[in-house]
Amino acid sequence: MKFLRSAVIKSLLAAALLSAGTQSALAEPFVRVSTTYGDFTVELLQDVAPATVANFLGYVDRGDFARLVVHRLDNNFVIQAGSHKWVGDCAGTQLPPACGPALIPVGPTVVNEPGVSNTRGTLAMAKIGDLPDSATSQWFINLTDNSANLDQQNSGFTVFARVLGDGMDVADRINALSVIAVSSAITQMPVRDFNTATDPAPLEKNLVLLNAYRTDRYSSALHVFEYSSSRLNTYVDAGALGNLSLTMRVVEDGAQTVFQIDPLSIIPLAIAPDGMATFTDADQRLRIPRVEVNNNGQVSILNNVVLRMIDAGTLRLVLESFEQG
Repeated sequence: MKFLRSAVIKSLLAAALLSAGTQSALAEPFVRVSTTYGDFTVELLQDVAPATVANFLGYVDRGDFARLVVHRLDNNFVIQAGSHKWVGDCAGTQLPPACGPALIPVGPTVVNEPGVSNTRGTLAMAKIGDLPDSATSQWFINLTDNSANLDQQNSGFTVFARVLGDGMDVADRINALSVIAVSSAITQMPVRDFNTATDPAPLEKNLVLLNAYRTDRYSSALHVFEYSSSRLNTYVDAGALGNLSLTMRVVEDGAQTVFQIDPLSIIPLAIAPDGMATFTDADQRLRIPRVEVNNNGQVSILNNVVLRMIDAGTLRLVLESFEQG
């Protein structure tokens, strides 16, 4: 077991880069989407839909797609998001928008850029009927081959990304859910563990939430640290708090390496995949069995990473020890 220090991290990454050789940045950007039912990564098609990709990344980079609510599921057709984020369950005298669903800020419309077919596993922009250039923040995943109608309808729906690897397994889990109407505008919201006969309104535990953020490459690993952004994405068994997906960033990188959890990244999970990290309340330690360290496509592995909570109020943890893979 070695104690982690900034110089050690940098030397490990340098060694990994030298051993793997120089690799140029990949042409197309990637976005990783963390959801209640697992993560998937999409490749953005900026060469064929540059305006749409720039528009989508604007929402991602501003944090507008943090704790986003999946507000529409048309079974075996599309999964749609991009209109509301979840601020938190209401308590006491709280009322929306201080809690519950909140509309995300919507920017200018983006020009329609049809061309790539709306086949299974592609992402496309939602828009207003009979207004081809009306897309803003809402987007959907094609659950099946919808090219026969969506490639022509409303001058064609712009496909701007595709799901990589086995990411559609996540979409298929969501597709299996039932839907409810929560307003005149939202009539097909997917919910889990929700009883329409007894539950007055869905809470966070009933929703499908997601976060979207840039990533350097596609990876199916549960725990990924990216050197370029200093972000660690992880799945955690948090005991009484349940299973969580969250991200944290390096905020100090000197004599000790300190991470801070982004509270807006925390999503309750409906799954418990093998290899999850565990947080033990008794000793305030987060133990991650295996972390994939990524730098521009070059990868090294750290095993048995241990982080200790040093400030619960600010969600800060010091990176205490690890074993080099």
